Amino acid sequence: MAFKTVVFYGSYRRDRNGIRAAKFLLEHLTQRGHTTVFADAMEYDFGLLDRMYKEHEPGQAPAKMEELAEHIRTADGFVVVTGEYNHSILPGLSNLMDHFLEEYYFRPAGIVSYSVGGFGGVRAAVHLRVFLGEMGMPTISSMFAIPKITEALNADGEPQDESLIERLGSFLDELEWYEEALKRQRDEKGKPF
Repeated sequence: MAFKTVVFYGSYRRDRNGIRAAKFLLEHLTQRGHTTVFADAMEYDFGLLDRMYKEHEPGQAPAKMEELAEHIRTADGFVVVTGEYNHSILPGLSNLMDHFLEEYYFRPAGIVSYSVGGFGGVRAAVHLRVFLGEMGMPTISSMFAIPKITEALNADGEPQDESLIERLGSFLDELEWYEEALKRQRDEKGKPF
């Protein structure tokens, strides 16, 4: 089955180490036949949240916001890539994703976290699971943490240790299982409310 998967990334820092994880992920999703959309907060720079997408009159949202809303509505699932700032998620990521709500409903999300240290951003990943659940996205049970990202992946997102590819394969197998299951439920039964 072919899937459309949106990958969210929210760093605004000058040295965006997490872009390595996003590139790695996008490459492997494409290899597996996914149609991918890269929702980079720097590209979709909506500014600090003032009005959510749904608060605009139909057809009156900024063009880039409308574009991303359509990608979210037509996605089968999401992968959210986060670093760890003060034991929580990237502020740019939260701001980007907070512009939408109902568009996410009943689609699964996988969490990829990273850090330059040894923990791989897992404390942020735990916070992110709660955040995504509140927005209507069930998260898969596996989380994909990448410690020491500048050693694990080069600037082009190529792994320096082949075990990352194997771990990512298991993570994406689980995501695809949920994408297929929830797509079938949406197609056959619609939304539960």
